[in-house]
Amino acid sequence: MFGRLLWKMLRSNRGRLAVALIAVASGATVISALLNLQFDIERKLTQEFRSFGANVIVSRVGGAEAADSNQSAPEVRGSPALMDESAVLAQIENAKTPDVVAAAPYLYVVARVGDVPVVAVGTWLDQASKLQPTWKFEGGWDPSRADEERCLVGRNVARQFRLAPGSRIELRYLSNSAHLRVADVIDAGGAEDDQIFVNLGVAQKLAVLDGRIELVQLSVSGTGSSIGAYVSRLASSLPGYDVRPVRQVAEAEGNLLDRTRLLILSMIVLILALTAMCVLATMAALAMERRKNVGLMKALGGSMSRILGLFLSELGVLGATGGLVGCVAGVALAGWMGRRVFGTSITPRWDVFPLTIAMMVCVALAGALPLRLLGKIRPAVIMRGQ
Repeated sequence: MFGRLLWKMLRSNRGRLAVALIAVASGATVISALLNLQFDIERKLTQEFRSFGANVIVSRVGGAEAADSNQSAPEVRGSPALMDESAVLAQIENAKTPDVVAAAPYLYVVARVGDVPVVAVGTWLDQASKLQPTWKFEGGWDPSRADEERCLVGRNVARQFRLAPGSRIELRYLSNSAHLRVADVIDAGGAEDDQIFVNLGVAQKLAVLDGRIELVQLSVSGTGSSIGAYVSRLASSLPGYDVRPVRQVAEAEGNLLDRTRLLILSMIVLILALTAMCVLATMAALAMERRKNVGLMKALGGSMSRILGLFLSELGVLGATGGLVGCVAGVALAGWMGRRVFGTSITPRWDVFPLTIAMMVCVALAGALPLRLLGKIRPAVIMRGQ
């Protein structure tokens, strides 16, 4: 009986219910599109900002004086600007989170190729390429083959010494030398074009600085607040060291993500409010039209809770149907907005479906407020035709 009554109510007053359904479906369409944009654009923006390189740097601060003033800092032999590799990397590994995209230590050595000085950068070659995703490689360099004898040369260095993938090169520093094979030539469009990138162990042996590094660069994704929280946590585990974000990259990324999220959240709240007002107005008109039906049901012994449950079920079906239709249309709208506004495709997030439908059901149930008026209806008055 309950189902039959519900179906009868949905079929009657189809004009007004269609207006409410269109309002709910339209709101769900825009909300679904905005949520898909939010989730996917945030990921794409993070990927784009990763192309700017590292956004967190760990280096030595204050030299030997800092080590003397803070005995908990690992002792470093040699230059006060150098750090103990194992101690620093162990702390970074302990504080590592899924937001850390890549991390690599660096040691810079001014070596010679023949009689020409050139900057040799010792690092983890596979991680360095992740830190600099905009590097262009002339050959098909495979990071997994970054063994001790391989190196990467900048395009200007390759042009100066007529190097190509597979060429041999000798680096000399004081009385030490390293014979390397060029794995690939990189086009970075910056200072890296004038440098030679070698494995960290090669640079340490060349400069006789075993276990020493100059700095560590990290690429950390997330908002400005999350990046700042990670920097603070890492700095507390590395006393005596300077752990700082690259402000231009970290702040720009965090601010843009925060503003995008705030804009989309504000639009969603506004759309929910407008949709709720439309449903509220529609249900207020329906409540007045159904006074006789409610009076008759009460006269036949129907309880008010049972009657209200019937109307709430009607609103729930209305919200779920509009939300489902809007989710499907929202995927298409998000794809169109991604191509026309952002110039990129948007990957649908299926977890947006239940979230949008739940919001639309809640908005539709907000239209039950005028139904409180039905509780004041007296069956005797309705039966007399007043």
